[in-house]
Amino acid sequence: MIESGRSRLRRRRGQGRLVRLSPVFLTVVIASLAYTTPPDMAFSRLLPAAPALAAAMWPVLPTVLLGTVCLLLMIGLSLVFPDLGTWWTASGIIAVTVAAAYGSHVRLQRERTLFQVRLVADAAQQVVLSPMPRRFGAIEIEALYLAAAAEARIGGDFYEVVDTPFGVRLLIGDVRGKGLPAVGAAAAIVNAFREAAYGEGDLVDVARRLDASSTRYNAAFPPEGPMERFATALLVQIPHGGSRIDILNCGHPPPLVLNRGRVRILDAAIPSPLLSLAELIGDHYTVDSFGFAPDDVLLLYTDGIAEARARDGEFFPLTTWMRRQPAAPPRDLLKALHRDLLRYSRGRLDDDIAALAVRWGPS
Repeated sequence: MIESGRSRLRRRRGQGRLVRLSPVFLTVVIASLAYTTPPDMAFSRLLPAAPALAAAMWPVLPTVLLGTVCLLLMIGLSLVFPDLGTWWTASGIIAVTVAAAYGSHVRLQRERTLFQVRLVADAAQQVVLSPMPRRFGAIEIEALYLAAAAEARIGGDFYEVVDTPFGVRLLIGDVRGKGLPAVGAAAAIVNAFREAAYGEGDLVDVARRLDASSTRYNAAFPPEGPMERFATALLVQIPHGGSRIDILNCGHPPPLVLNRGRVRILDAAIPSPLLSLAELIGDHYTVDSFGFAPDDVLLLYTDGIAEARARDGEFFPLTTWMRRQPAAPPRDLLKALHRDLLRYSRGRLDDDIAALAVRWGPS
């Protein structure tokens, strides 16, 4: 698999080089046709297309140099075919080359701006989704994140895992909306969790801290539309020594547990309020406890996974898919999930996707 992936990467790089050389190939083809066909066919009039194509992928100077080569080729053609209309075509080459050089300059400026934006996006990703260890004692953890927005590194989904005196605590959630406001709201919740998870012994108190942080953020940066900006969240605590997990679900999709082809859905007995809505509907939080045996694999996910659609509009059958998975480490499970999600949706994601896979086993 690694070798085949490298081979595909080499092929893509080779194809990229061929595409970048296409203006040169186009120049050679046009010049050859112009020299070997009757003057009435006037293939030389296509020479301005070469610098125009170069502007889409070359810097300014190589684009100008190619335009100069085309101009010299046109002058050479005029010596072979005196009645070719050299000056009209030469004027066209000069005009197109000047325009192409300017277009190349503008494109490079935009690419630099996009590069800076990507650097900012990477910094935001480090704030919200900081790197985490893959193992906390006997707890093995792997994460998956895919942003739906084109060229985006991060969206409104978030997760975090911390090892505390009360056990390993996990957070996963989804802020309503997209773009920078959703990223800011996600950062506020994650940062509050990082502090509260260490200082609060009860998951209910952690949830209240998250709700307060989310509410303060919304007050400082109110949403543009009439809808309130809220977030679903799932808090999980795995005590040191395992054997059970505690879950506080704030309107989030229920997690799944896989063991030997059997899947359990860990539904909350009484759902807790979504973050930012406790003031409206009350802060009555409920913690549910479930058994967690060795080699159980716990899957936490956002609704972008369960609501991924095929072309016919059918949702991704997550529970059925889980039942078909063999016993595997969390990393392999999420690799398979990533692959099958993209295959099912034909590479088109309508929402951000986040997932955490957790397995309790011997360290």
